[in-house]
Parts: sequence; C-alpha cells; structure tokens
Amino acid sequence: MGNKAGLLRKIPQQWPMPKRPKPIVFIGAGGIVRAAHLPTYRKAGFHNAGVYDKHLPTAEKTARDFRVPHVFRTLAEAARVSGVVFDVAVPATGILSVLKGLPNKAVVLIQKPLGVDLKSAKRILALCRTKKLTAAVNFQCRFSPNMMVLRDLLERGALGVLTDAEIRVNLFTPWGQWRFLEGIPRMEILYHSIHYLDLLRSLLGEPKDVYCRTYRNPRLSPRYRDAAHSAILNYGPSMRCALYVNHAFVYGPRHSMVQLKVEGMKGVAIANMQQKLNSARDAQGHDWLEVCFEDSKWMKVPLKGDWFFDAFQGPMANLQRYASGEDKVLRTRVEDATKTMTLVEALYLSARKPGTKIPQVI
Repeated sequence: MGNKAGLLRKIPQQWPMPKRPKPIVFIGAGGIVRAAHLPTYRKAGFHNAGVYDKHLPTAEKTARDFRVPHVFRTLAEAARVSGVVFDVAVPATGILSVLKGLPNKAVVLIQKPLGVDLKSAKRILALCRTKKLTAAVNFQCRFSPNMMVLRDLLERGALGVLTDAEIRVNLFTPWGQWRFLEGIPRMEILYHSIHYLDLLRSLLGEPKDVYCRTYRNPRLSPRYRDAAHSAILNYGPSMRCALYVNHAFVYGPRHSMVQLKVEGMKGVAIANMQQKLNSARDAQGHDWLEVCFEDSKWMKVPLKGDWFFDAFQGPMANLQRYASGEDKVLRTRVEDATKTMTLVEALYLSARKPGTKIPQVI
C-alpha cells in the first residue's frame, strides 16, 4: 500500500509549460475568457498580447480588468499579429467565420464545441486543413489534475481490466448567463456534457454505439431544450458505461455533484469535479480523487488544483509545445475533436428514435 501511495503522489498533475511561451491574442472576450482563460494563463506565465471582440466595449473592459495591453478594433487587425497563438472563444456559430479571417498556418486554440453539429464540425476541420492551421480544441477536462492522475493509472493498467465507468451530474446550472443558448435546438450535451464524452473517449477509447434520452425541465424556460440526459455508451458485453446528467437540481450543495467512477478488476477510482461557473449554492470546495486497489484501503490523492480553472493551462501548453516541437502529440487536435462531435451527434440521433415497446401480456 505504501508503494502505491508513493506512486500516486509522483504522477504529474499539470502539463509542462513550453520553454518559450508565445503571446496569446484572444478572439472573443466573454465570460469564459474572463473567468478562466485570462486568470489561468496569467498564473501559468503566459503573456496576453491583445484582445478582440465584435462588441468593442466588452473587449475594452476585459483589457482594463486584466491589463491586456492592446484592444483590436477588427478581426483583420488582430489577425495581422505574427508569432502568436490565437485563442478563439466565440459561440459555435461563429467559429468558421473567425477561422476564415485568421492567417494560413496560424496556431489556434478553439473553444468547444467544434460547431453546432457534425456537419459544421466537418466544415471547420476541412478549413483547418486547407489553411494548414495548427489547431486544437479546448477540451480542458482531460488536463485537470485528477484526470491526469487517472489517465496515468489506466495507461499503467493499475486498475486492471475495466468493467464499469459512470459519470453522474447533479447540480443547478444558470443557463441564462449564456444568452446565445436560448432557443437553440441542441444545448446541454453540445455545450456541457461534450466535456464528459470527450473525457470518456480519451480514457476508454471509441464506443461501438450509443443509447440516449434527453429531457427538458419545467423549472427552466421552454426555450432551453435538453437540460438533462441519460446515456449508455457500448464498450462491449463486459463493460458498462453510463452518464446521468441533471442540470436543474435546486436543493443546494449537499447532494450536488459532478462525479466519475472508473472500476476495474484490480481497483477503482472515483473523482469529483467542481463546476465553479455554476451558482454559489452548488460550490463544494475543491476537486478530489480517491483510489482503492484490491489489496488496500481507499487512498485520497493530494491534488494540486481543480478542473475549474487550473486545467485551462493544459490545452494551451500542449498546443504551444506541439507547435514548437516539444510535444510529439497534440492531444485535442481538431481531428480528434471531430470524433467527439460524432459521439455528440450519435447521442442526439439516438434521442430522436423510439424505445423498445413493452410486450403486451393481457
């Protein structure tokens, strides 16, 4: 048990920084940039070179609040800056037009999702290839400290042959703070649970097929579509993988959670991931990870940060290191993100199909 505890403490929990970080130009200055990108990049040691937003007062306020040295008045002006990484944080409907305005061979980090559906994701992927962009998608959940430890354990085979994986989400999400979500045909899976689907793909590989049901909730405006869902990802007859997601839980933090369990023949890991963009009543401190091997007691892994917001350092660091040749693999490259979009598409298609009818007995 002592050796295993020592191993857990030694597993890296943060992606290494590039030796010579490139300055970052922000395209979009909304809530996620202000709450996560800018403070996390500053903490990590990245340099913020400038910001553009189609709403100029938003860009100006962001620049003042975070001491960003330059405000660009047009996308074309921002795109003329050389030797930088473009951090594109705009709604899915705006990604394609922004990428068209960036220079060929640019280095770009794109906010998820990669378009509004699989069709638009394929267009974005094709454009990235045509313009020879070094492009990744900001699936930062993969880079959260507890998930980096878990991935290391899985790669070592420390949990043995996997038999069970489950993600359970029970919280209240104030969808109203993102006005662009109101009235869109696809919401919760596309803009939130896509993180969990991408995470499961990165940990477990590609499922064979899926089953899904999406739900509205009478606590929310009818204009907000899928606020909850249940899904099964098929990894074969000896592996259960399921998601249970509810974003309308209003009964406080006691039983709120974003939790992942991965169970194998030699051990099990349970991780809790906080959602600090949600209302304060759902805040419960920090992320955690507990592991139990078949010959030991439960061990809590000392973590050096949370998903929100420490993990936002990871995709940017990996992208910059890949662009400079320090990393051989771009973990969230657009090609891989398109596979996550195929999984999202499959869930929505499944949700539209009827279930199996219960046989008549009488």
